[in-house]
Amino acid sequence: MKNIVSILLLLLLTGCKSTTGKTSDTQTTSEYGTQEDEMKYFFTSTGNEPFWGLKMGSENIVFTSLIPGKEKLVFPSVEAVKAMDANVKMYKVSNETSTAAITIQQLECQNSMSGAISPYKVSVEIKNNSELEAKKLSGCGKYNTDYRLHDIWVLEELNGFKVFVTDFQRELPRIEINSAENKFMGYGGCNAISGTIFYEKDLLRFSKVISTLMACPPGNKEGEFTKALQSTTTYSIGDNRLTLSNPSGKILIFKKVD
Repeated sequence: MKNIVSILLLLLLTGCKSTTGKTSDTQTTSEYGTQEDEMKYFFTSTGNEPFWGLKMGSENIVFTSLIPGKEKLVFPSVEAVKAMDANVKMYKVSNETSTAAITIQQLECQNSMSGAISPYKVSVEIKNNSELEAKKLSGCGKYNTDYRLHDIWVLEELNGFKVFVTDFQRELPRIEINSAENKFMGYGGCNAISGTIFYEKDLLRFSKVISTLMACPPGNKEGEFTKALQSTTTYSIGDNRLTLSNPSGKILIFKKVD
């Protein structure tokens, strides 16, 4: 009898462990969707009364809602029309049945139900082709930072020239990017550095850079490195390399390390 009870307890514990493991593998979900959504779409937004959602990717734009006739509308992606004097972008999209005008403005936005704060205000004017007037909606959104940036990168080239340990204090500069929190930290070649990243589609900036105050020996290129880092505007990733550029060209190349 004791053996039977022991076997039953073992099976019960095994089942609990299996269930727990399965739960830990489940994707996390925020008000903007799953982690998979954030990897596929560069911008996501939501709104209330009525509930609606918007996911913008390089291939398509998906609008979902509880509005009759507009439960799910998929539009081909288009280039944004940008304002000259503010960080405002407008997308005019259409398909066989509907049209929409989407405006994204960099302005702090509070969710009307949850109270959560997002960095962008979003407005959508959407209508089916059979309708005379567009439905006007408002909500909040955020850009989904490229998950491929989330890694540790060691400097290989600075302003077009290969770098060596002798150009710095004791080792090559490195940055560790946390794409979920839009932060980075690392080593500048003499001092520890940290800061934030500003990310939008096709845009990457390193800002609010701070460092420790250790005096660097003559010839150390930390100043040149941090200046280049803060002048970054765009990036590319390939062949385990992160290339940072600005309008003048490539300025930093890093190698991915594990």
